Amino acid sequence: MDHLDVFWWLKSFHVYSILIFIIISLFFLIFYIVRVRLWCNCEICHAYITTSWSSQFINLCDWYTHLLKKTPTRTIHIHVLGNIITSNPQNVEYMLKTRFDNYPKGKTFSTILGDFLGRGIFNVDGDLWRFQKRMSSLELGKVSIRSYAFEVVKNEIDKRLIPLLDEYKQGGVLDFQDVFRRFSFDCICRFSFGLDPKCLESSLPISQFALSFDLASKLSAKRAMTTLPIVWKINRFFNIGSEKELREAIKVINILAQEVIRQKRKLGFSNHRDLLSRFMGSISDETYLRDIVISFLLAGRDTIASALTSFFYVIGNHPEVTKSIREEANRVLGTNEDLTSFEQMSELHYLQACVYESMRLYPPIQFDSKFCLEDDFLPDGTFVKKGTRVTYHPYAMGRMEELWGCDALEFKPQRWLKDGFFVQENPFKYPVFQAGLRVCLGKEMALVELKSVALSLLRRFHVELAQPYHHTPRFSPGLTASFNGGLLISVREISP
Repeated sequence: MDHLDVFWWLKSFHVYSILIFIIISLFFLIFYIVRVRLWCNCEICHAYITTSWSSQFINLCDWYTHLLKKTPTRTIHIHVLGNIITSNPQNVEYMLKTRFDNYPKGKTFSTILGDFLGRGIFNVDGDLWRFQKRMSSLELGKVSIRSYAFEVVKNEIDKRLIPLLDEYKQGGVLDFQDVFRRFSFDCICRFSFGLDPKCLESSLPISQFALSFDLASKLSAKRAMTTLPIVWKINRFFNIGSEKELREAIKVINILAQEVIRQKRKLGFSNHRDLLSRFMGSISDETYLRDIVISFLLAGRDTIASALTSFFYVIGNHPEVTKSIREEANRVLGTNEDLTSFEQMSELHYLQACVYESMRLYPPIQFDSKFCLEDDFLPDGTFVKKGTRVTYHPYAMGRMEELWGCDALEFKPQRWLKDGFFVQENPFKYPVFQAGLRVCLGKEMALVELKSVALSLLRRFHVELAQPYHHTPRFSPGLTASFNGGLLISVREISP
């Protein structure tokens, strides 16, 4: 290369460098302007929402309940959020059954939770959803897998949960929400993956994976609450703010999920009883398996922990209910006799009623959203424009007097009993386990876990709230309901 070529090369390089610098500068300038404008708009939206409910209600879900009660159709349109919210059972049935195909999760929802849940069953539609539903239904419906689930739960109760509470029966306070998160995390890992994280050991070890899982759930929910999606998308592109935290949390989650899968392949999975081993016989895609692992965890950990926390919250305020649960157990099982099989659960009608009543008032999933594919009208006459987010609200539905009577705000297990037997309600009136084609596949095993814990603890301990909770609990943001600050309790051994 001669001197002239070098000169022109340097000159060209200099020109291109200046052009690249100008383009980058313009990009950042546009980003700054857009971000400032979006921030201002979001602040306006946030101010509108906040000033509308924070002075009267401590939770957004209570504000929505208030608004829904005031409308004859029990359906509202929050225009600033582009969201239709309903507590009308006819609308719920229409979305989840009658016009199921017109109300999928949708690309918007899948994008919001895509980094966290990937292609897991809770975040997909169409063939991917049908495949996972079919596989899960086949496995979870087997007597052998239900017996295995009961065995895992009973072992965790006997070997860890009860010994832990024994250490506190002479004094001290426990956060039951934290305890139940650890308990349900151990159970779902053992049941689904054949892995024991030992989170409920007496030393209560800190699990980096569990912490990352909580953070990813919280930050993913924050995305869903963002009025303008471009805000979080820009943050993700530049890896800043909460999006940077989310990315780091998901890295930790992915490492453990990949290690679980690697260990399964190394040890062989054809003869294992856990759920993941059964899926691995049909799926080889590592990323897809990772997404299924995360979905199992979300279904089996957070919802169970939420339901147990709420159950002991309401039980703590109703000691007469605890007395009735013990009396039924003594009558059905025998004094001081433990549950020995999955089948015995069906005879505990009052306990079943208590669990359902607790979740009526405090559902683990307070609301669920779909996105309308084509212009439509809901049964109550509400017009739904294509692309609109439509949310049904189990939390609000549990507080509607026309559905549950003038005592809808009261905890009354007897509303579920007829002549001493538990009676199911219309699932579209009580969509705590969803309903229609997307009904919760693990419903029966979740109920076994909830009732096993409730029965085991209430027959051994006096469980009391460590501080008065006279107000409605304040909930923390997340994909599942959780008490802000946990649930502090004390335990005393029942005198012989």
